[in-house]
Amino acid sequence: MLSALDISTSGLAAQRIRMNTISSNLANISTTQNEAGEAKPYQPKYPVFETDDSIGANGGAGVRVAEVKTDETSEPRWKYQPGHPDAIKEGPRQGWVAYPGINMMIEFTDALEAARAYEANLGTMEISKDMIGQTLRILA
Repeated sequence: MLSALDISTSGLAAQRIRMNTISSNLANISTTQNEAGEAKPYQPKYPVFETDDSIGANGGAGVRVAEVKTDETSEPRWKYQPGHPDAIKEGPRQGWVAYPGINMMIEFTDALEAARAYEANLGTMEISKDMIGQTLRILA
């Protein structure tokens, strides 16, 4: 019974990390510079989940975030803004600014999915807690 709570807790923690990365991506959707001040757009981050066999029993397993990967392959969104301080100064893309390749609708959809998964884990915890309570009442 308690392993069910542990599995749901691992799911809550994983979804919290997922929501944090989504928040970070949305907060930096217009960031055109890196930490060093170079004109390089923010690179979105995505969590990678994996099974955590150390949590759970009887065929059940928890989940954990193996790593938070940086998407270095996504193409930036280009906007023509010749007056922007981060606009390319010369070459074929002169006057264009590179923005992060983050799709707001996909991020919102992922946030909604993470929130629903979080709520599902909370529901599972409530049911498990009620079952434990019922078991204790039967035994008492």
